[in-house]
Amino acid sequence: MVDLKARPYYLSEEDCQWVKDTIANMSPEEKVGQLFFQLTASHDEEYLKELMEKYHLGGCRYNPAPGKAIQEQNRILQKYAKVPVFIACNTEAGGDGACADGTHIGAGVKIAATDKEEYAFALGKMANEQAAAIGCNMAFAPVADILYNWENTEIVTRAFGGDAERVATMSKAYLNGAHTIPGFACAAKHFPGNGQDFRDAHIANNVNYFDVEKWDETYGHVYRTLIENDLDAIMGGHIMLPSYAKAINPELKDEDMMPATLSPEIMTGLLRDRLGFNGMVVTDASHMVAMTDRMKRSEMLPASINAGCDMFLFFNDPEEDFATMLGAYKTGIISEERMTEALTRILGLKAHLGLNKKSKEELVPQPETVEEVLQREEYKAMQKSISEDCITLVKYKDKDVLPMTPDRYKRIMIVHIKGAENSMSALMKMLGGGKGNPAEALKEKLCAKGFDAFIYESPLDVMKKQIEAGEKPDLNIYFAGKNAIADFVSDMDLVITLCDVPNGRPSFGMSKGGGEIPWYVFEVPVAVVGCGQPTMLADIPQARTYINTYDSKDTTLDALVENLMNGEEAFKGTDPIDSFCGLFDARL
Repeated sequence: MVDLKARPYYLSEEDCQWVKDTIANMSPEEKVGQLFFQLTASHDEEYLKELMEKYHLGGCRYNPAPGKAIQEQNRILQKYAKVPVFIACNTEAGGDGACADGTHIGAGVKIAATDKEEYAFALGKMANEQAAAIGCNMAFAPVADILYNWENTEIVTRAFGGDAERVATMSKAYLNGAHTIPGFACAAKHFPGNGQDFRDAHIANNVNYFDVEKWDETYGHVYRTLIENDLDAIMGGHIMLPSYAKAINPELKDEDMMPATLSPEIMTGLLRDRLGFNGMVVTDASHMVAMTDRMKRSEMLPASINAGCDMFLFFNDPEEDFATMLGAYKTGIISEERMTEALTRILGLKAHLGLNKKSKEELVPQPETVEEVLQREEYKAMQKSISEDCITLVKYKDKDVLPMTPDRYKRIMIVHIKGAENSMSALMKMLGGGKGNPAEALKEKLCAKGFDAFIYESPLDVMKKQIEAGEKPDLNIYFAGKNAIADFVSDMDLVITLCDVPNGRPSFGMSKGGGEIPWYVFEVPVAVVGCGQPTMLADIPQARTYINTYDSKDTTLDALVENLMNGEEAFKGTDPIDSFCGLFDARL
């Protein structure tokens, strides 16, 4: 069933025997525990001890925290683990996916905009050197999805663009970079492939609509490339693939269609039998609606294992979920054969990483190594290089706008456009977290170059101040407070509309003639800049100069200002997606 001497394991006879002996000596509870990846909720030693001694976890993820705290948590986890535990992180874009003080390198779409494979390799290497320094041994990365639908907000900035060949090349480079680190594994995601459905699997169903031939040419090509380059593990996505599922099982009815993580046709028929993947499979998070809306949770847990997933990501209630999976094993819903197959892959990968040959003290590096690794100057230099090479001049209709210099455009108005607030951004605001204000940062950088830059204050912000001051708000500001065009443009030489939209669509506070929406593109020079999602032309198609920077990191804004001042030829990035969003009018 599982060949531990073949890719991706390449185990010796001694290691194969360790896997067999370990399984043979496990209690039912210990076997079931290995199937679970849990999200830790505390760094308290007693809590972590209970996770390992009561639930015998096979793997752990955790919430963000400083590197030293995560490293100590990982040391405790391994201390109480009878079998060494996988400790995974989301290093999709840098070491900041492993810990709060890790160094950001660059998200997938930003790397893809450089069209440089070596940057994807550096991302895989540098991000996971930081992860390994704090005791992680697995990345839930690379993101092997392909963006075909601009309305898909789940992976638009995370994937390596919208071209299957580029995604295959960049994902492979990331994997190779990570594999330079001894004892470190990658779980590519989200099989069988996100990027078509506009819906987010966290809150709704998600469907991959490609037929068999098209899937094989695109997503299939990406995964075959990774498998042939010794991909260790795959994260199954809660994504339906109806055409392929029906090709494998012609008797399958539409109403019985399941997401991949609950589909034997996809996880076993396609991934194992047709693609020949011999490595380990873990589900995506089990709280996501695209998984939970298909059946009762008590049925869902064993169904995911029986479909072909080896590990289940996250308890809901630990005691309840553990008892459910244990009961399914003891009653034969999960057969002995299927349990042994899953455990063989889990323990086989642990042996491949050499975890079985290390003492508990060796499984996590020593504390003194953390700060040195996390803040290496080479990581910051790489971030800077990527920022300089990625910025993309997507649309340039008014050929005389660039370069922007103080003698041409002394007075610059910056209009800060934000995205609609979701639950996570609201939580970060409540906790006092989140990133700084990129509009303020851009203003400071422009002023340092000799510009007189200022930030636009919307009528709604004026009204808000009036209310906060105990005054009656002047509703005419919103409903009738229009200025003459000449008055509006008299105070500025150029406008930069900065779209700071990390998720979803831009949110315009005023739609009837205010400054938020650049209705004035023929009245004054305007440059629209997307510093989050690169799809802002869908909502601001009138933009005549449109630039994507992909994030608002300090190095990125430095590079943006330099490019604006040096002109059209300074922009090195190539559009890794269709930033025109397939819309005719966005190109006008």
